[in-house]
Amino acid sequence: MDTKIFKTLEYTKITQSLAKYAATDLGEELALNLKPSSDLEEVKRSLQATDEAYTVDRLKGGAPLSGVKDIRPALQRARIGAILNALELWEISALTNAGRRMNRYVNGVHEDHPVPLLNQLVDSISDQKALEDDIRQCIDNQGDVLDQASAELATIRRELRIGETRIREKLESMIRSQSTAKMLQDQLVTIRNDRYVIPVKQEYRGHFGGIVHDQSSSGATLFIEPEAIVMMNNKLRETKLQEDREVERILSRLTDRVGEQVDFLLYDTDTIALLDFIFAKARYAHETKSILPMMNDRGYIKLKRGRHPLIPREIVVPTDIELGNDYTTIIVTGPNTGGKTVSLKTVGLLSLMAMSGLFIPANEGSQMCVFDAIYADIGDEQSIEQSLSTFSSHLTNIIRILKQMTPKSLVLMDELGAGTDPAEGSALAIALLEHMHRMGCRIVATTHYSELKAYAYERKGIINASMEFDVQTLRPTYRLLIGVPGRSNAFAIAERLGLPTSIIEHAKGEVTEEDLRIETMIASLEQNRLRAEEERHSAEQLRRNNEALRAELEAEQAKYEAEREKRMERAEDEARSIVDKARKEAEEAIEELRKLAQEGAKLQDHRMTEARKKLDEAAPAKKLGVQNKQMKAPREIGPGDEVRVYSLNQKGHVVEMAGATEAVVQLGIMKMKVRKDDLELISAAKPMEYEKQKSGSKVKRSRDEHVRSELDLRGENVEEAIIEVDRFLDEALLSNLGQVYIIHGMGTGVLRTGVQEFLRRHRHVKSFRLGQYGEGGAGVTVAELK
Repeated sequence: MDTKIFKTLEYTKITQSLAKYAATDLGEELALNLKPSSDLEEVKRSLQATDEAYTVDRLKGGAPLSGVKDIRPALQRARIGAILNALELWEISALTNAGRRMNRYVNGVHEDHPVPLLNQLVDSISDQKALEDDIRQCIDNQGDVLDQASAELATIRRELRIGETRIREKLESMIRSQSTAKMLQDQLVTIRNDRYVIPVKQEYRGHFGGIVHDQSSSGATLFIEPEAIVMMNNKLRETKLQEDREVERILSRLTDRVGEQVDFLLYDTDTIALLDFIFAKARYAHETKSILPMMNDRGYIKLKRGRHPLIPREIVVPTDIELGNDYTTIIVTGPNTGGKTVSLKTVGLLSLMAMSGLFIPANEGSQMCVFDAIYADIGDEQSIEQSLSTFSSHLTNIIRILKQMTPKSLVLMDELGAGTDPAEGSALAIALLEHMHRMGCRIVATTHYSELKAYAYERKGIINASMEFDVQTLRPTYRLLIGVPGRSNAFAIAERLGLPTSIIEHAKGEVTEEDLRIETMIASLEQNRLRAEEERHSAEQLRRNNEALRAELEAEQAKYEAEREKRMERAEDEARSIVDKARKEAEEAIEELRKLAQEGAKLQDHRMTEARKKLDEAAPAKKLGVQNKQMKAPREIGPGDEVRVYSLNQKGHVVEMAGATEAVVQLGIMKMKVRKDDLELISAAKPMEYEKQKSGSKVKRSRDEHVRSELDLRGENVEEAIIEVDRFLDEALLSNLGQVYIIHGMGTGVLRTGVQEFLRRHRHVKSFRLGQYGEGGAGVTVAELK
């Protein structure tokens, strides 16, 4: 890659901006040294890693890499046997800890959103948990060796604290003495040369004896170690030397452990640096609103609303450019300050970014190409020292490009042929473009020469382009228009600025007819383009409206289909439940009849009738609900009527009406309020029978009456009750009831005893008990059937 292009296109400003998003010095170093690659597979891997980091950063927040330092110098010293200090060892443990955190951080996302490249990187980091724990047990985050690093160090430091305390107590007792206080400059204890001293006035130096360690700048104060504590200070000094030796031994042991893992730690350092660099690229992409471009190596570029990354987002004008498919050369014409150079630099800089594995500030669907090199001739590089004019400097640079370029290169040339005679300059520009075009490289060039407009119009594979200019406001719009050559607009601008019409008309007369015809053609093309663009905007709006309507209709259709499927599934479940229940009841009734027939027992009429009724009821009922309600139009439901509750699919009797819309229904032993529109009349109550129910009289059971789970025997003698219980149990068995209630009242207990004796001998009674609280207590016997 031609390194001169980095300065020309200000690529280093991109890497400097990228480096600010690195969390460590290691990642920042990689960002500052980032260079584009010409290997398509390498670029794709780099972009994929950035894309994966973008996903992880979006889902989990920033990477946990704080506190990581560059430990490579320390590792190299450990390799050659030098003892590392405590802070260096702590930084090594911080890096190993960051490696484990990164592993959890990436793997937490990888399970649900695969990020294979990042997962491979974090899995390659070695497990140094044992080394990390050993270091952190001995050293704190300030780089101090802890007392618990060894038992001997803990003992030594305990002795140090005791010795220091004794010395301080001795000195403080001295300075608090009335006779001594007048000899001191200040009543305090201080340290000089690692020994405890007191500040004594110059004239009293002989009073304390001992050793003078320092004096003030004026000489009025001497810092004396009194003779009384010299031996104590000596002992303290010896203990400190022991502490230093033990600390050195601990650091040496930990350094040896690091030395055993140097190669792994160096690899881990490089891996964490790479991870930090990748996540810096992801954060940079997020901040610049950039996207992942599709990459190719066939010389094709398609920028959708590409933005120059060094121009603030709120003022930059997006550019749409396509190059390398129908045409390989773009010639941009138009007035100065229209944005030609910015468009040129945008194409080059975004190409460099994509080849460096960076996202580009553009819209989705943009494509970029991997070139073997990018060359640019932009700006005036004239030099007084080298006696180079503007034209000479341009030509020197172009000659260098011609020598180095290949068919897989991208060439950007600004103001091609400028700086010399227009006729010769335009001829030279055409010749250069023709040579480069035949070679097959991709070219974007800007020029003022009108001759190049005609050249681009006639040559296959070359297309005109221009920067849009608003004549009404005399301002450029900075929009690049592909396929439309630029106009100078000089006459229109002069007229708007107030130049006399006579002068303008005279100037027009000096322009050749050929030039006027070209300008008229360009004006016509521009009008057609504006008209086509308005129609395209209108068509685009209609398309968006149609897509919105279609999306709305599809959503409604999907909602309808989902509701239909849900109702179908519910109906199928209900039907299946009804059929299963009917089949089970039918099989039980048939099995019971079969057993009775096998036993040769004479079937009583009422038992045969109940069995047949059970078989009839086993047939699945028609679909309940609105359909059934529409088919039946029963009379008004009243007390005593036998009814079916739709929602429960159960039969019962109406006890009383509860207002205009509800009724109290007896369902077995349970009473509940039910809405009248949830009831179906099965049979109306006979007036006399209803009156008996109301008066509490005993109701005799008939063969056609619906089987219930309770039997009231109050007022009957034992013989009549036994016959009634026998028939009741047969009906309950045929009705598949598992539990029944026999009401006999409390009374003298004779009826209760006779009933329970009969239940004890009955072969279909599994067990029985007295009723509990809420069931009737001792006045009710609850029987469980087999």
